[in-house]
Amino acid sequence: MEKSNYLAEEKVGTLMRKYAVPCIISLLVAALYNIVDQIFIANADYLGSYGNAANTVVFPLTVIALAIAVMIGDGCCAFVSLSLGRQRKEDAEKSIGNAVILSVISGIVLCIVYLIFQNTIVTAFGGTVNKETFDYSKEYFFYITLGIPFYMFGQAMNPVIRSDGSPKFAMVSTLAGAVINIVLDPIFIFIFKWGMMGAAVATVAGQVITAALAVWYLAHTKTVKLSKTSFKLNPHIIGKIIPLGICSFLSQISLVAAMAAINNMIRKYGAQDEIFSQAQYAQIPMAVVGIVMKFFQIVISIVVGMAAGCIPIVGFNMGAGEKARVKKLFTMLLVCEAAVGAAALLTAELCPRWLISIFGAANESAYYTDFALKSFRIYLCMIVFACVNKAAFIFLQAMGKAVASTVLSMVREIVFGVGFALLLPIYFGLDGVLYSMPVSDILTFIISAAIIMMTYRELSDHKEKEMYLLKSTR
Repeated sequence: MEKSNYLAEEKVGTLMRKYAVPCIISLLVAALYNIVDQIFIANADYLGSYGNAANTVVFPLTVIALAIAVMIGDGCCAFVSLSLGRQRKEDAEKSIGNAVILSVISGIVLCIVYLIFQNTIVTAFGGTVNKETFDYSKEYFFYITLGIPFYMFGQAMNPVIRSDGSPKFAMVSTLAGAVINIVLDPIFIFIFKWGMMGAAVATVAGQVITAALAVWYLAHTKTVKLSKTSFKLNPHIIGKIIPLGICSFLSQISLVAAMAAINNMIRKYGAQDEIFSQAQYAQIPMAVVGIVMKFFQIVISIVVGMAAGCIPIVGFNMGAGEKARVKKLFTMLLVCEAAVGAAALLTAELCPRWLISIFGAANESAYYTDFALKSFRIYLCMIVFACVNKAAFIFLQAMGKAVASTVLSMVREIVFGVGFALLLPIYFGLDGVLYSMPVSDILTFIISAAIIMMTYRELSDHKEKEMYLLKSTR
């Protein structure tokens, strides 16, 4: 009851800080797993841009695992919050138990699929740009795959832990794993000279730590109390969890679809480029675009973390009928997301040389630097719109509008994101790959603006009804 009163009565700004900041840090840390690997790989002279490109090839495959995990975790988080707001604690407990079972099963299944179809998958994501990139991709992919079940379980439980009222523990568990990765990466790569295997093993070690801490927490939950019956698969509960998490799934899986399209377009049109058609430079476009998307991933982690952190607050207050508080939170969220986008835009446009230097540009040719500078400035020029779009989609999800949120995400990520990544290179070559992002974000923002206005009107309806009832009683 104490938590219920807190979510219903505490200032919206205070709630947003308490829940969003740990969520942002958790998602940032999760994103940094792969990014830290790439930084160390890029600065190892015996790996260089070949290892960098290999990391780019494997990155979307880890995002597939993350997409499934956050679909389960965020869906459970939203359902738990809605259930607690409606005083249905038993449903909340069952949803957590079902989320645990789903994440374990899906992690094992995905690991098996990856191991069986390793060569086919690496090829599908552009790993055949040259022999060195293909070999490094296979090595990194194999060891990363062994950690997939631990990674998915840890990431799925993170939002579940937040929904139980422990956002700080969720943050600390993810942070602990990341610290292990950061400590082990330079040891395995530079001292032991384990190369791509070393980077992957360091990552998996961190993921195991995060998963272990999640298991410990499930035995010491705060708001809900899990029992054996909580872990019995319930089709009705699963049917509620998955739709609420599908937006989170699409926001991640869309990156996979876009990366698959982009990587293959890079491989195809890079082979037609005067410079990048040469074998010694063939991996540069893939390595560079991978770096740009890693920066984008950092920004989106902040954006999604801010919005996802608000899910328990929105869900509870919607369940309790407190629409005025939901509207106020929506306004605060949109302003903050736009500010994050503006800061990211300034960084990408004014400091691209500094950004690429982090990823070992000093060891590369002038062609690498030139293409990287152009990529940052074009690909991310509409990132402010991208941030607002993500916030709107996730907020709809938190309000329980799973269908609307899903449709909007599909339009942005699949229709526009993949469509323009395939279409524009036909007319603009490699530059077309870069143009696909801003064009998609502009068109999506037009739709988002209409959705935002409709949401505001809906959240204002209760005031009009209250005024009507007041007048009618006079």
